[in-house]
Amino acid sequence: MDVAVQAALILFIGVAFLLIIGAPISISVGVASALAMFTLLEMDNGALTSAQRMFTGMNSFTLLAIPFFILAGVIMNNGGIAIRLVNCAKVLSGRLPGSLAHTNVVANMLFGSISGSGVAAAAAVGGTMTPLQEKDGYDKHFSAAVNIASAPAGMLIPPSNTLIVYSLISGGTSISALFMAGYIPGILWGLSCMIVAFLYARKMGYKSEARVTFKQALLVFLDAIPSLLLIVIVIGGIIGGVFTATEGSAIAVVYSLLLSFVYRTIKVKDLPRILLESTKTTSIVIFLIGVSSVMSWVMSFTNIPGIIADLLLGFTDNMIVILLIMNIVLLIVGTFMDPTPAVLIFTPIFLPIALSFGIDPVHFGIIVVFNLSIGTITPPVGPVLFVGTKIANLRIENVIRPLMPFFIATIVVLMFITYIPELSMKLPELFDLVTPK
Repeated sequence: MDVAVQAALILFIGVAFLLIIGAPISISVGVASALAMFTLLEMDNGALTSAQRMFTGMNSFTLLAIPFFILAGVIMNNGGIAIRLVNCAKVLSGRLPGSLAHTNVVANMLFGSISGSGVAAAAAVGGTMTPLQEKDGYDKHFSAAVNIASAPAGMLIPPSNTLIVYSLISGGTSISALFMAGYIPGILWGLSCMIVAFLYARKMGYKSEARVTFKQALLVFLDAIPSLLLIVIVIGGIIGGVFTATEGSAIAVVYSLLLSFVYRTIKVKDLPRILLESTKTTSIVIFLIGVSSVMSWVMSFTNIPGIIADLLLGFTDNMIVILLIMNIVLLIVGTFMDPTPAVLIFTPIFLPIALSFGIDPVHFGIIVVFNLSIGTITPPVGPVLFVGTKIANLRIENVIRPLMPFFIATIVVLMFITYIPELSMKLPELFDLVTPK
């Protein structure tokens, strides 16, 4: 058997076997990649090349944005920002039937867009909104489903760590363009959740909030402005070319920390705990990127992406069908794999095929992240699903049924995003971040 074929089999069988026996994804990828490397090269050269690839994969200035955005998210999750965003969302959506459900959706979009994390949004906003909805007589399973379904919208609305990872692995796709491309898909995700919530609220007879006066609304907005300014400062600065995404992430940390001190929700003694929490999350992500760099080298050496491309193109040369197959694969992968490792593993495989059909890498990046964001709310691994049910003190199996309409709605939006490129590309083109086709 050819050495390259042996290495490819060791890589995929090794990853699958280690995942089945319960090994962490990073360990599974790292061990299988190292064994495949030793098959291709001698032990000494394989170890040296693996170490070099890991270092090269992690040695990126752009990659520094991830630990800073993670730290900013943890600070905001502890800094009293969620309640101010919830109050702002309540004013924006309070006149709709089932207003608290809509408030949950809007608050998740706002908080997710600031923290860049669906899990953080589900925990912070869900912890605030769940008791309020229960007090108002909302079905607790429906309330949990609303919170879970809407939380991943923040993974598309910038800043998004997953988009940063995609930028790195795709060969340097513009982060500014990816950030702008995520706005409309992220907003459409939230709107689809609001449509489902509206229909359910009408059916169940849930009421809207009492009308607030202009003065009350103004006070709420003024209270939320310092938190919302973070989006304007960071994203505006990145898009405007004032600073890079990495520099913007550092500014986000400083701003959110100062804001939390002003709100007096974080004390100096809390900083070691916050730093430790963010360091744990960062170490997982960065280590994954390092071992995935080894895996990418092995796949490139054995021409795995080319083989898969030939198989797909041998099956059909219809772009619509190819994109549908990619979506199905990514949706399935998302059910058992977190977005970061999935982006690292499948982008090198699928991106060359997409480029061969003339699909812009920015548009394709949004398709990939949208698919994998849906995976965060699906069993058996979905992290947002687990956090959302834990916050609501419910069992996962009891939330799946009310979650299904939201799942279907996001799939519909995914189809629009996939086959209408303008939904992703219009804003980047408007800001001259990509060249119009």
